[in-house]
Amino acid sequence: MQLRWFAVGGQVLTMLVVQFWLGIALPVPQMAGVILFLVGLNVVSLLRHRQNTEINHSELVAELMLDVTALTIQLYLSGGASNPFISLYLLQIALGAVLLEVWAARLLVVVASGCFIGLIFSYRPLVLPPELAGELLTLHIQGMFVCFVLAASLLVFFIARINRNLRIRDFHLADLRQRAAEEDHIVRMGLLASGAAHELGTPLATLSVILNDWQRMPVFRSDPDLVQEIGEMQSQIDRCKSIVTGILMSSGEARGEGPVKTTVNGFVDGLVAEWRSHRSPIALDYDNRFSPDDSIVSDPALKQVIFNVFDNALEASPHWVGVTIGRRGDELLIAVDDAGPGFDPTILAELGQPYRSTKQRPGSGLGLFLVVNVLRKLGGTVTARNRIGRGAHVMLALPLASLSPGAVDAA
Repeated sequence: MQLRWFAVGGQVLTMLVVQFWLGIALPVPQMAGVILFLVGLNVVSLLRHRQNTEINHSELVAELMLDVTALTIQLYLSGGASNPFISLYLLQIALGAVLLEVWAARLLVVVASGCFIGLIFSYRPLVLPPELAGELLTLHIQGMFVCFVLAASLLVFFIARINRNLRIRDFHLADLRQRAAEEDHIVRMGLLASGAAHELGTPLATLSVILNDWQRMPVFRSDPDLVQEIGEMQSQIDRCKSIVTGILMSSGEARGEGPVKTTVNGFVDGLVAEWRSHRSPIALDYDNRFSPDDSIVSDPALKQVIFNVFDNALEASPHWVGVTIGRRGDELLIAVDDAGPGFDPTILAELGQPYRSTKQRPGSGLGLFLVVNVLRKLGGTVTARNRIGRGAHVMLALPLASLSPGAVDAA
């Protein structure tokens, strides 16, 4: 479309120079009609472009063919193949070579070559005024120079723009491939976790039955210390069973477990309270600034990844963890701070990549990887930085629309 606007402006300027400065008579009404056609075509193309729909290959072929047709008509009305601007066919062919498939680019070459040959034999000759009759060669060379500069400038400008668009597309495709690989990795991890949860169900149930039997046996009931230890063992097994149930629910295998409608404050307050009771941090500074409250649907996967962030902060800073809940427009913000050693610069540079961790143990680095990918699927973002002085700061930003009851019902 931009090239066509250049063509319209250039044709109008050329017609004015030839008609009024050089005094060469042109069929202005017919040539103006072609210019109006190009303007109308561009207006239609602009309206089509504003629909934000993908432009298909057939449309590109049709548009370039119409441009070649319009140029052919203008050359026919102004001297045919003897017109120095006939080299502008190369501009359309170059664009076609970059934008079109091979067969379409070859077809464009054949059409443009056929038009060139046709203009050799069929055209409307220009009638030069007597004072220019002897300067035909000079005028032709001058026109060729103008055409060369114009075509070269436009080729550099537009081919550079097209190459930039192609690089952006390649980067986008590479990003999509990376995301697909990461999601495949997550699927494999989910299958492994689900399988492990199923396998653990049977031994946990067996242990629970044995402990219940022990609690009723006189030899154990007579010893208060053993009774207390058996009760503690039973509570830990119950906790393991709840963790297994949570894993199955997060993978979509739990039966009878529907999404729970709640509010943002209810969700985060309950989440922090549950994590505090399970992990028993020495010092947890919790500040909930989210207002006004909104209705959401509690997501077990989101709850688990937030726990991962909390756990990482507690592991890095056992003596203090800070959690701040806030709102930014229609986003839920969860900031987690710690007083640990902070992130290594290489970890910050590759945030969210699997197995990027300073922990020297197998499987490290998957927690933040899962956090980044789950948040990304929900339309959110994860940012991390080191705090001034000491410690790390992790910010989770999540669109409330992705957790709204309407969004979950639609899904």
